Amino acid sequence: MAASGPILVLNGPNLNMLGTRQPEVYGSDTLADVVELCRKTAARFDREIVAFQSNHEGALIDRIHAARGVEAGIVINPGGLTHTSVALRDALVIPEVPIVEVHISNVHAREEFRHHSYVSPIATAVIAGMGVQGYAAAIEFLIRLPETSAPG
Repeated sequence: MAASGPILVLNGPNLNMLGTRQPEVYGSDTLADVVELCRKTAARFDREIVAFQSNHEGALIDRIHAARGVEAGIVINPGGLTHTSVALRDALVIPEVPIVEVHISNVHAREEFRHHSYVSPIATAVIAGMGVQGYAAAIEFLIRLPETSAPG
């Protein structure tokens, strides 16, 4: 992974409602708590994150396009778009950086439709079921990843 670029932390639809939406599934941490966790994790390695959340697929795709040549890696929780968006998947290869797909809940222990991901096949790693700590694990993983690990 590029040594100096920030890591982009993307959150898709409904993740702005963390802390209030189904706390029995997603916990009580808010999106602001998640961003702060990511910042603190990156700061331990003298790295920065850039955080972006949108409920709109096109806004996420535009932000992914803007990452090309700027951000060194992407941590993404695509929310429900995980299971539906070929366009999001196609956009994620454009920056040519390592990607970690994160899900707060264990999607494989939930409804059948959540078992399929369009993002997983192009992700460098996938983390599910670790709660918000999955974001910290993803940041640390990307920071420690050799530079040659970007998807092709």
